[in-house]
Amino acid sequence: MGGRAIVRTTARVIVLQPAGRVLLMGARLPDPAMPPGEVLFWYTPGGGVEAGETLREAAVRELAEEIGLHVDPAALEGPVWLRRHVGPFGGRVYDTRETYFVLRDVVHDVVPGALTELELLADEPHRWWSPEELAAGAVDLVPADLPALLAELSGGPWTGSPRVVV
Repeated sequence: MGGRAIVRTTARVIVLQPAGRVLLMGARLPDPAMPPGEVLFWYTPGGGVEAGETLREAAVRELAEEIGLHVDPAALEGPVWLRRHVGPFGGRVYDTRETYFVLRDVVHDVVPGALTELELLADEPHRWWSPEELAAGAVDLVPADLPALLAELSGGPWTGSPRVVV
């Protein structure tokens, strides 16, 4: 893996049910050249921003594609978090810049809408997690301090500037 890192701007959504459960996807693909294995970590829906899209538009498109949920961009709260991750994937190094939004009071059965070829290959599970399950610490999460971050969101609509998370 040589050369410069590929900068990738992404939009992610913290999808919350009325009871406070959060929807997470299970990453199973360490490299597209390998078959998916066990879940490596759990993360929020979202993905890359396409040319000409705003972060909000990308977040809404990703929700439709990944979980079959169609929402108005104005329904997204935030941005609430900003995260940067540099790491390898598929023989390249990516410098990923993530912006997180919140979508509250969601009642939805997940049915993927239009997955990419890579997303089909990854065959990722999804699950609604309670704050208590996440706090138990039995699984790896992205962001790593997701239980504490979700607790901050439970107080109601986010009104501050986005917070940098890891």
